[in-house]
Amino acid sequence: MSAIDEYKVGMTVYGKISGIKPYGAFVVFDDGVSGLIHISELSNGFVRNIANYVQIGEYFMLKVIDVDKQNKQLRLSFKALEQNSRKYHKRVKYEGLPKNEKGFGSLRDKLDEWVKEKG
Repeated sequence: MSAIDEYKVGMTVYGKISGIKPYGAFVVFDDGVSGLIHISELSNGFVRNIANYVQIGEYFMLKVIDVDKQNKQLRLSFKALEQNSRKYHKRVKYEGLPKNEKGFGSLRDKLDEWVKEKG
């Protein structure tokens, strides 16, 4: 039985980023198994630069989304565990600013004075 056989779809795993390419980040595990976090699995939002999300040598909790036993590789997801995903998002009713807040009125009142001082 090989190390890849221990991994199942849906598992949460802890791995180390071992490489970054424009299409995703490579992850290695202590037992020698490796995997890929595709760029589309990093965040629910648009990812322009993978290096803004992960760095080589960092460790992350990830979710296994596919096990390729033939190539001995895992497909991994960070966004599946992300706390800010829509699944965990709470809707908060907006009731406006509290009555004791001044808002931007004080800025408006002081702006002319500050401009004269700098002028």
